[in-house]
Amino acid sequence: MDAPHPSLDGVEAERGAGFAAVPDAFQRLWTPHRLVYIENGQQPDDDACPFCRAPEMEDENALIVARGEHAYVLLNLYPYNSGHLLVCPYRHIATYDEASPAEVAEIGSLTQTAMRVLTETAHCQGFNIGMNQGRIAGAGIAAHLHQHIVPRWALDSNFFPIIAGTKAVPRLLGEVRDEIARAWPSDSAQ
Repeated sequence: MDAPHPSLDGVEAERGAGFAAVPDAFQRLWTPHRLVYIENGQQPDDDACPFCRAPEMEDENALIVARGEHAYVLLNLYPYNSGHLLVCPYRHIATYDEASPAEVAEIGSLTQTAMRVLTETAHCQGFNIGMNQGRIAGAGIAAHLHQHIVPRWALDSNFFPIIAGTKAVPRLLGEVRDEIARAWPSDSAQ
């Protein structure tokens, strides 16, 4: 078996060449630091749900950029990229199939507006959009439905998070929130 890669904060990365498997065309990026999001005990209690608490706060403090009737948009407190947004229904539901038709429609509409606003303000060239449904699927907050909108740019990937254990986010969250909130069309949010 190949020797393990050097240790990163006590976690060893290993090569797969020595394991019994049929090789495929995919490369794997092992991210053991993400286990904190899926291990037992990492989910907040329902009464401590950050997505239920956020709408009760001032928009600036909760990082909310827009509010709709059934859902709202806020910056991710732990972004993958600058401008990483979340679209959440106000109602505390865990999965997309529990959402009402009105919630589904507004989540979709807010997502489209978010894409337009991020394209205008951040000049992004693409997006990763998705929902992790349930703890087993890697949802950081599994009890409250939320959709990620991650802006992407050519050449925005680097190995800083893996090698240095650090994610470089070039702008402060409050700055980004203010810019997106100012650019949000007034007719699409309350």
